[in-house]
Amino acid sequence: MAVQLLNALLAVVLAIGVCLLYFVGTNYLLERIFSDKNYYFPNKDRWHRAIQPWLFLTPALLFLVVYLVYPVYETIRLSFFNFGGFDYVGFKNYIWAFENPEFQQAILNNLLWLVFVPILSVVFGLLSAWLADKVWWGTIAKSLIFMPMAISFVGASVIWKFVYDYRGPDTDQIGSLNAFVMLLGGEPQAWITLSFWNNFFLMVILVWIQTGFAMVIFSAALRGIPEETLEAARIDGAREIQIFLRIMIPQILGTIMVVWTTITIIVLKIFDIVLAMTNGQWNTEVLANLMFDWMFRGGGDSGRGSVIAMMIMFAVIPIMVWNIHNFRQEEKAR
Repeated sequence: MAVQLLNALLAVVLAIGVCLLYFVGTNYLLERIFSDKNYYFPNKDRWHRAIQPWLFLTPALLFLVVYLVYPVYETIRLSFFNFGGFDYVGFKNYIWAFENPEFQQAILNNLLWLVFVPILSVVFGLLSAWLADKVWWGTIAKSLIFMPMAISFVGASVIWKFVYDYRGPDTDQIGSLNAFVMLLGGEPQAWITLSFWNNFFLMVILVWIQTGFAMVIFSAALRGIPEETLEAARIDGAREIQIFLRIMIPQILGTIMVVWTTITIIVLKIFDIVLAMTNGQWNTEVLANLMFDWMFRGGGDSGRGSVIAMMIMFAVIPIMVWNIHNFRQEEKAR
C-alpha cells in the first residue's frame, strides 16, 4: 500500500512538474522570439497576443484529439470491418445487431432504464429539495441523501448486493430485503434472478445515487425563486402544495430539463451496475455491457463491439444537440 501511495504521489508531482515546465518554457520562448531585440518579426505585439492563448489550448486540444476524436473515428471505421478489423464487410455488422435477440433485449432494457430512472430521480430529487427546506434538520437530510453520490457505481452495487442477497431455502438470510419480507411472513426470493422485475431492482441503485445529484441542483434553483412571488401567492390563499406545483416547478422548468437530460445520458451509458450485479444474466443485458462482452470477451469482436458502441453514440447525440440548443436559446434570451 505504501509503495502504491508513493507511486501515485510521484505521478502527481511529475504531472504538475511537466505542466509547469511546458507553460513556463513555451512562454519564455515566446517572449524571446517576440522581444524588442528581435527585428525579424513586424507587428510583434499582435503576433504575441495571437499565439499566447494557443499555448494554453494546445495540450487540451491534443488530448481531445488523441482520446476523443481518434477513438470516435476508429470506432466508426471498425464497425464496417470483420472480427479482427481487417476485412471490409459493409453493413453486415449493423444487420447482425438488429437481428440478434440479445441486442434486442439490451435495447428493450435500455428503454426501460430511460423511462423510469430519469423520472424517479427527478421526482425524488425535487421532493427532497422542497421538503428539506421546510424542516430544521433539512441540512442533515440533504447530506444523507447526497452521500451516495460519493460512492462509485461498483461500490453502490456491492452495497445493494447485500440488500438483495439470497442464500437459498432453509438457510439463514443476510439480505436486508429478504429479512424484511420474512418479517412480514413472506418467502425469501432470489430477487436478481426474477426476469423483467430484476431490471427495476438494478434501476433502484442508480436512482439512489442520482437523487442526491438532482436534489442539490433543484435546491439551488428553488432558492433562486423570488420570495416576493411566493409571498404574493400565500397572501392570495394558495396552499403550499399549490405553490410548489403551479409556481415553483414552472419557474425551474429549465433546470428540471437539464437535470433530466444529464441523467438520461448517464443511463444510456450505464455499465458498472449491470456488470457488478448480474453481468447481463437473467435478461438484464444493456448496450454498454453487451458492447464490453463483444469487444473484450470471447476472443473480442471489434466489428460487432463497435456497432454497439455506435448505437450508444447515436442515442446520446440528439440529447446533447438538444441541450446545446436550449443553452444557446437561454443565452440569447438574457
